[in-house]
Amino acid sequence: MTRVLMAGCGNMGGALLSQWLQQPGFEFTVISPSNRRCPDGVRVENDVSKLEGQQFDLIVVAVKPQLINDVIPAYTNLLAADGCFVSMAAGFSVSSLEKLIGLKNGPVPVIRIMPNMPVSIGKGVSALYANDKAGQSHKDRVADLMQATGQLIWVADEDAIDRFTAIAGSGPGYAFEIARCWVQAGQALGFSEQEAKEMVLQTLLGSAEMALASDSSLADLRNGVTSKNGTTAAGLNALNGGGDLDRLLQQTLDAAYSRAVELR
Repeated sequence: MTRVLMAGCGNMGGALLSQWLQQPGFEFTVISPSNRRCPDGVRVENDVSKLEGQQFDLIVVAVKPQLINDVIPAYTNLLAADGCFVSMAAGFSVSSLEKLIGLKNGPVPVIRIMPNMPVSIGKGVSALYANDKAGQSHKDRVADLMQATGQLIWVADEDAIDRFTAIAGSGPGYAFEIARCWVQAGQALGFSEQEAKEMVLQTLLGSAEMALASDSSLADLRNGVTSKNGTTAAGLNALNGGGDLDRLLQQTLDAAYSRAVELR
């Protein structure tokens, strides 16, 4: 049985935990003063001092980055000899975490995970990065835990974590905003909000599943549904005929990546 201790249980921590509970072979304890977002099936304590003398195979850093320096030192003695720290804190580097937790214990395995919110329904995509102290057994254990949340991408460096964040970590926000605008435009054509929402979201869902199941490029798929001088061609010309959408999305990712770098 792999014993997992989670420090904090906010929106993302609760989303992950709800899926992790489906994985056999793991036992969860959460330190959460409020216990507002902790799903059933976990042991919850409001003070880490109540765990004195216990050992955990994985300690998950799920508190806000600005709290890590004050909170996490109290957890270092709870890590088992062959254990690993797992951090989901955006903008808090492995080197910063190593300095914080490695003073007493020497070099400590650390794995950073960057999930996006669809992990809450097992449809997310997460980037993972391991420091050089993390062995294959640590990676396998974390991968086993994360399998329940969706797709996993191991990256070679921490800069890739920030680039992933700009694309996929923040991506659901972009998708929801694009869908909102699309629904609003549908309402302007005379449909109710609910009707337009169903049309838009089912179109997005079906298109995404079609693309994932196809070996064709996205450009080829687009062309396959676009008749010359037809309605789709007219709409696409208005949407991106001058490359405005290309530029806007590039600016979106550049802004998110720049912010991620600032938070390091």
